[in-house]
Amino acid sequence: MLKNYTIINAHLPNAQELQYLKIDQEGIISKIDAMTNLKKEENSLDQIDINGDILSLDGIDLQINGALGLAFPDLEKTDLPKLTEICQFLWQEGISGFLPTIVTTSVEKIQQSLSILAQFISTQKLDKETAKILGVHLEGPFLNLEKKGAHTPQYLLPLTLDNVKRVFGDYTNIIKIITLAPELDPTGEIISYLKSLGIIISIGHSLATADQAKIAFTKGATMVTHAFNAMPNLHHRDPGLLGEALINPHVFSGFIADGEHICPTMLKLLLRVKKGEKGLFLVSDALSPIGLTDGIYPWDSRQIEIKQGTARLLDGTLAGTTLPLLRGVQNLVKWDICTKKTAIALATESPREAIGLKTMTIGQKAHFLQWSWIDHQNQLGWKRLE
Repeated sequence: MLKNYTIINAHLPNAQELQYLKIDQEGIISKIDAMTNLKKEENSLDQIDINGDILSLDGIDLQINGALGLAFPDLEKTDLPKLTEICQFLWQEGISGFLPTIVTTSVEKIQQSLSILAQFISTQKLDKETAKILGVHLEGPFLNLEKKGAHTPQYLLPLTLDNVKRVFGDYTNIIKIITLAPELDPTGEIISYLKSLGIIISIGHSLATADQAKIAFTKGATMVTHAFNAMPNLHHRDPGLLGEALINPHVFSGFIADGEHICPTMLKLLLRVKKGEKGLFLVSDALSPIGLTDGIYPWDSRQIEIKQGTARLLDGTLAGTTLPLLRGVQNLVKWDICTKKTAIALATESPREAIGLKTMTIGQKAHFLQWSWIDHQNQLGWKRLE
């Protein structure tokens, strides 16, 4: 819609009253205001009335491991067309931006994947209606062996400056987030170095104590990877890294809402502690078979079995999901975890805040999702506003 138009009678995730939005001829939000302030001269024929539905920006997925059968740690030069296909697939799933996540593998494979992603990012057309790669999330290889989860143990590395430089190579500029175990860096020296590079440090796959997490947050870590998973349990005498993260107003925690990674009751507790979407965001953590049918698929040198959106190694170890990000929004509403607006914000506003992107504001590109309750399906549904 490259023209001047107005959207009226919209509920926005972070507003109480009905709002209207003016979109300029470049497709940019030029005004947001309450419907009670809509002037007669602003009433034009170029209006879209969404009749009280919720309007949001598209989803942002900060942790996704692959799609359509392609795992991001396994990228080869011939996969550039497949990356284009993945971006189009994610756009159809309501996503406008994502971080391809490279899990623990050999330094050589990490370098190869980073090289291909850097090439792809350099050719992205920002005006094209497709999901954009916003950078890369390195989930490893600086993780605690005892909390490796489904990560391949032989490729885990000590967290040293030399190893960081070896893993990053010439691709530091595209690395947006790195997940690491802070107990591997007791002084926080490496965390300070990573922060100086402009990289977001997320704590995960870790046995860090609350004190160790506190040091990491003081040195510059601002995020936690898939809260509750691959970390110590919350305990009333030993809160661990998650307890420390939840009381820190400057730390964002990502979480998965597939019903397998976290019990719905604990999700409700998580959101109550953080008072809604503040300091929390949804991720899919989806593995490469997302978009494919259930079955057994290759995963590095192993295999994973997909059943109803849950991915497990053949020994039963939970490996991830194949549910798209916005399914998590629908689940939160279906399980009565939070309000519709909060659930939507957790996939659209909060991940943007976590990595410093614009949220629903003047100057933002106007790519919108329209959310409404579908009675016959008894669930929250969405569609692109076009």
